[in-house]
Amino acid sequence: TPHKNASAASIIGGGRIPRPGEISLAQNGVLFLDELTEFNRDVLEALRQPLEDKQVTIARAHATYTYPADFALVGSMNPCLCGNYGSEHECSCSPLQIRRYIGRISGPLLDRMDLHVEVPRIHFDQLRGNHSSKGSDVIREEVRLAREVQVRRFAGQSYSLNSRMSPAAVKNYCQLDLESEHILKQAFSKFKMSGRAYDRILKVARTIADLDLSDNIKLPHLAEAIQYRSLDHKYWNSI
Repeated sequence: TPHKNASAASIIGGGRIPRPGEISLAQNGVLFLDELTEFNRDVLEALRQPLEDKQVTIARAHATYTYPADFALVGSMNPCLCGNYGSEHECSCSPLQIRRYIGRISGPLLDRMDLHVEVPRIHFDQLRGNHSSKGSDVIREEVRLAREVQVRRFAGQSYSLNSRMSPAAVKNYCQLDLESEHILKQAFSKFKMSGRAYDRILKVARTIADLDLSDNIKLPHLAEAIQYRSLDHKYWNSI
């Protein structure tokens, strides 16, 4: 978990004598950026290409260095400076302040994040109550079975996960029925989604279907995947 004041060289890699950064040290793991909006804008923008290429290239006058950077990016942030925007508590921020705050995360970077999860404020009764939920062992087994489905699906390919699908593979393995196709078309137009967001929605929907052990992507799977793009429209396009 790098500090919010970390430099681009420490996170991406670089320096006078080039060294791998946090994204390479997180190879095959998770890079967690707490208080995402507090990081330097240039640092966040520098994450875009490694997230696509799964590697980072650092050029110097005498040589070019390439380091692996296949990591899962997880970021957390408040919805605004006071933290109350979108909740039942009164927000003390002006629309301009909110726009400036969340605008620190660019649309192209947001496009590269598969899941946007809004976590509501926890109430006292929830902390004290006895609420049942799935245990880690149950979730682990569901993920294991879903990964087995994907390994069989991509047998003979150079990859074995939905996230690695090319646009052609997405078209082949993420087919929708007419109703789902109509819903996706409406969402694409209404929320002004990019082609990258379109591909990611289908990959996420395919994964949700796999977790459900469903051969086909059904409307509930697609609807859930679209819901995970909430930041594209709820905050960035509505203030």
